Order: sequence, then C-alpha cells, then structure tokens
Amino acid sequence: QVQLEESGGALVQAGGSLRLSCAVSGRTRVANYAVAWFRQTPGKEREYVTIHNRNERYYTDSVKGRFTISRDVVKNMVYLQMNSLTPEDTAVYYCAATPFFSGIADLRATSYRYWGQGTQVTVSS
Repeated sequence: QVQLEESGGALVQAGGSLRLSCAVSGRTRVANYAVAWFRQTPGKEREYVTIHNRNERYYTDSVKGRFTISRDVVKNMVYLQMNSLTPEDTAVYYCAATPFFSGIADLRATSYRYWGQGTQVTVSS
C-alpha cells in the first residue's frame, strides 16, 4: 500500500513563499515514480501544477519561474517550493504519484494512481 501525505499549506500574503512537502510511504520509492502536484478550487476540475517524470520537469504556464518541484530520494519526499504567490494560487494542493511515463508525462489527474489528502494554500491580497 502506498500513502502520500502533504503538509505545509498555510495562509500567506501575496508575494510571499511557501514550501509544500509530500511524504511518501509504503512500497513506493520516489526515485522510481513520476511525482506531481495538482491543485483544485471549489467548482473547478483538479489541474496540474507541475510534474517530475524521470529527468524532466513540467510546469503549467501560470507558475513557471515561480514554483519548483523537487524530490529527496533518501527521505522519500517530494517538495513544491512556491515563490511570488498571488491570490490566484489559492487552492487545495495535492501530491500525486504514478509509475514513470515511458514518453511524455501525462498531465491528466486521472493518470495518477496515488494521491494525498491535500493541503490548503490561501494567498491574501
């Protein structure tokens, strides 16, 4: 069984920074899986924020240059460093993992096998 648990969500002012963490436990090693962060706001579909598949990283346009995904293979952790936050970044953020994609990473939430419970990020103006 694989468990993902996010932490680090908080209320922050616009322009501020946060680092989200995702602890991965069970038989999954983050070194062998594609890992991703998605986010969701009420009434909207879950959207991808960033994906780390093998040696490639993908970012949705709205976070490029501000967010960075990383993983610690020793601690089996995934991180999302978020800088220059704006109110539009307010959402519940989810960590996800799935076996490596053989080609280009799939950006659809339905393609990810394992999920955390989410952590709330609120950015005030």
